[in-house]
Amino acid sequence: MNAAAAPSRRTGVLAEDPALSVDAFRRIAGIVRREAGIHLPDTKLSLVFSRLVRRVAETGAGSFERYGDLVSSPAGAEELRRMVEALTTNYTFFFREPHHFRHFETEVLPELAQRARAGGRVRIWSAGCSTGQETYSAAMSLLRTVPDASALDIRILATDIDRNVLRAASHGRYDETAFADVAACDRARFFQPAPEGLLEARPELRALIRFRELNLLAPWPMRGLFDVVFFRNVAIYFDQGVREAVWLRMADQIHPDGWLYAGHSERVTGAAAERLAHLATTTYRRLA
Repeated sequence: MNAAAAPSRRTGVLAEDPALSVDAFRRIAGIVRREAGIHLPDTKLSLVFSRLVRRVAETGAGSFERYGDLVSSPAGAEELRRMVEALTTNYTFFFREPHHFRHFETEVLPELAQRARAGGRVRIWSAGCSTGQETYSAAMSLLRTVPDASALDIRILATDIDRNVLRAASHGRYDETAFADVAACDRARFFQPAPEGLLEARPELRALIRFRELNLLAPWPMRGLFDVVFFRNVAIYFDQGVREAVWLRMADQIHPDGWLYAGHSERVTGAAAERLAHLATTTYRRLA
């Protein structure tokens, strides 16, 4: 049986790290796909090993086979969540794919601001918000374009499956290196000094945002529709079937004439493509 093992000097977890067999890997991959939609081909065996070997040790499972038993059992429900969190990729930065934010500010927000000033409701969703840079970028764009947004019924929902990144995002604290793509004027306007040399999102920025845990494969509790959805660089981790099912649910969650921004390597396909018109680079509009 094929297996991958790592010496203890790489992890510092056990005197001898357990091997991850292909069978144990595929079982774990199946559980993760079922639970969170994440697709893990065999080429990800080493990644799964490196991210889970500490969990195998800390739970006392002793082997990946017994760890699979644990996360498959009712008693392992909390560990199952921790496993999914460990296998979630959280790479993001401020104003990633800047063409989306330019479009958001020039083509989308003026119309939404007009509606909000007339007493309307505006909702924006950052789906798969990770550590929050996308969400705070949207909030900065919003306040730059609609300075009175805080006095209007405009709010941003930010969701992620990973509780750890949600905690970090809700604190809104980042080190100096995170601001390479943030203009100095925006950094001064929207962030303030925090302990340990960090910069923290100012209250007026944070007041626009609600951070919530959400598994995109589970039921969605949101009752209203969204005017804008940022769903970027998340669907790439799903296989085609899951991806197209989520795209379709997204389309149903967007107001007619509302907007969806996808990641640079993502394309809306399947039934959702009949409801979302592709108008610009990874920019879609819900058909009326």
